[in-house]
Amino acid sequence: MSELRIRPATPDDLDAVLAFWKMAAEGTSISDDRAGVERLVARDPEALVLAERDGELAGTVIAGFDGWRCHLYRLAVHPGHRRRGIASALLAAAEERFVRLGGRRADAMVLTRNESAHAAWDAAGYAAEEQRRRWVKPLTD
Repeated sequence: MSELRIRPATPDDLDAVLAFWKMAAEGTSISDDRAGVERLVARDPEALVLAERDGELAGTVIAGFDGWRCHLYRLAVHPGHRRRGIASALLAAAEERFVRLGGRRADAMVLTRNESAHAAWDAAGYAAEEQRRRWVKPLTD
């Protein structure tokens, strides 16, 4: 099996990332468009982390740090590459980034209906926090 390469996304990767999320990620986000992902990469060039195998995109995670909290979004692995340690490698890279930046705790946005993702997050040492619920308000139509 070829080596897994973990690296930050560049602006040249963004169209491929958006197409990848449509195929590999569960659900969609209000920010799943070119402008939204461009803003992310422009503001924090190391936040969007990619995993590649044989030059092909195999997985992603967004490791956002706002100076206070560490947030994980869009952990997605290509269906043909699952159960091969890609999610673990992406999360390890994200957690190393957080520690380097001074982060103390990471949280992850995980769809409640995505039960296969629950198992992956649990295996990585994350736990659902039942005493809190995220409240959201879209800022655009």
